Amino acid sequence: MQKKLLLFFVGSFSLVQLFAQGTTIQFEKYTLPNGLKVILHEDHSAPVVAVTALYHVGSKNEDTARTGFAHFFEHLLFEGTDNIKRGEFDKYVTNAGGALNANTTQDRTFYYELLPSNQLDLGLWLESERMMHAKIEQIGVNTQREVVKEEKRMRMDNRPYGSFLTEMLKRAFKVHPYRWAPIGSMDHLNAAKLEEFIQFYKTYYVPNNCVLSIAGDFDKAELKKKIESYFSPIAKGSNPIVRPSIKEPALGGEVRDIIYDNVQLEGVFQAYRAPKQGGDEYYAFNVLSNILSGGESSRMNKTLVDSKQLAAAAQSVPFFNEDEGVLITLAIANMGVKADVLEKSMDSVVNDLKSGLVSEKEFQKVKNQITTDLVKNKGTMAGIAENLANFEVYFGDANLVNTELEKYNKVTREDVLAVAKKYLNKDNRVVLYYVPKPKETKK
Repeated sequence: MQKKLLLFFVGSFSLVQLFAQGTTIQFEKYTLPNGLKVILHEDHSAPVVAVTALYHVGSKNEDTARTGFAHFFEHLLFEGTDNIKRGEFDKYVTNAGGALNANTTQDRTFYYELLPSNQLDLGLWLESERMMHAKIEQIGVNTQREVVKEEKRMRMDNRPYGSFLTEMLKRAFKVHPYRWAPIGSMDHLNAAKLEEFIQFYKTYYVPNNCVLSIAGDFDKAELKKKIESYFSPIAKGSNPIVRPSIKEPALGGEVRDIIYDNVQLEGVFQAYRAPKQGGDEYYAFNVLSNILSGGESSRMNKTLVDSKQLAAAAQSVPFFNEDEGVLITLAIANMGVKADVLEKSMDSVVNDLKSGLVSEKEFQKVKNQITTDLVKNKGTMAGIAENLANFEVYFGDANLVNTELEKYNKVTREDVLAVAKKYLNKDNRVVLYYVPKPKETKK
């Protein structure tokens, strides 16, 4: 195992070097008769392979009375299939010396297996099994309900400030399905019948709603034959796939609220409505976010944490989605600092971005950071496979894996100033204060 890991990391390092020199990622893209999109990147720099399946379904595809389904299926589709016993899915991969996982956003669900290249067939079989005949049974539903409940307790209910995304989204969006977080409602999951889960599976986890992206050490001609064998027998989905076409209206004024939480330090969370993925504004806004909190030398950290020492931590987190986006700026106050004082200082940092052009030096620093991040993100087979699938689904152009850096290089200081003035305004944001719960009065 240690030798395999060493080879993996050596291969990853060599990829970073190649990307730094401007190497183009070669790939082939085609579609099977059942609608499955396939993207293949052949690379023999290390004996590893990443088998990934991106389903174009996330929390935005859910019924308003059945939120949490997409995230629930992230877990449920590891339960087993007609040919894989319950609880055995993970073991196939780990016993082969690989790793696997999945994640869900508001727009997609992504599954992947990272394997030694001599185990490529295993990854193909597992993903075809998941797509062809996953077992949607009551015992699995009951088991995964408890898993998701525990995840919610650990990540949200029992974690300080853990509810901030849920609290933000339901105030930042009024009509679009982005108004709920992927974790969804436990009440909705409890109320759902088995037939509803089966219907969701048959609608969204079908070849014509999936991109199979594979990167690594393989012979492409042989792999194409195997993909044909594993995936062509899977029937195209017959249910209509719901794509929300709701246009979110303007926020129409600042929204403010106070959240009483099990915290000791007060916190300020601000959510500015932001552009969707793609387009010139998206790339300029990403640069803006990095100026705010791209590392220790960023504006929020230097001002709030280092210079004024008002915050224990400060950052901005962009959530760019397929239809709408938000930029969350947040800061956790130092002991004794009140939320209103902290907010004023946060606003001064944001307003500075609207008062004039960022300096050439700072602008170039951020551009360099973005370049480094892009290189690192495409420095492994898993990163390449995921990027190819993402760009194909969200932009209809997998070749953005090679040209995205050009998009960032075209961003000017004037572009950053323009998006700051357009989006970073009080009437376009939600502000939440997180404060300690009042102490119970002893009787």
